[in-house]
Amino acid sequence: MKKSVIISLVTIIVMVLGISIAMAATNQPGSETDPVVTKSYVDSKTSYSPISLTAGQKLIGGEGAEIILRSGEATAIDNGANGVSDLTVGTDLMTGSQVATNHLLLVPRNDGRGITALTDIWVMVRGTYTIK
Repeated sequence: MKKSVIISLVTIIVMVLGISIAMAATNQPGSETDPVVTKSYVDSKTSYSPISLTAGQKLIGGEGAEIILRSGEATAIDNGANGVSDLTVGTDLMTGSQVATNHLLLVPRNDGRGITALTDIWVMVRGTYTIK
């Protein structure tokens, strides 16, 4: 009886180790399940770019764009139905609403939302955008 219990335990341990080794082998760096990415790709997803706009220019964000007004005065541009999300205070900014400095704004869709510079401004932007 004791011998069969030991054999069963050893068999289970060997099976668990074998499965663990097989699973670890499938997640090789550079494989489809664990792709290698470039530094520029990581930087584009994690870094903000400083952008200067002159009075009257518009920054239109793409889907998922994040905007932080660092200096100057700007107002929001909505899409006609929904505004730009001010994540700092949890509100939607509709067209004409004043953008507060150092607030994190989110453009949820690529549908024309963004900000208009009332004065010369500096913003930090992450994601795609166009300047008009």
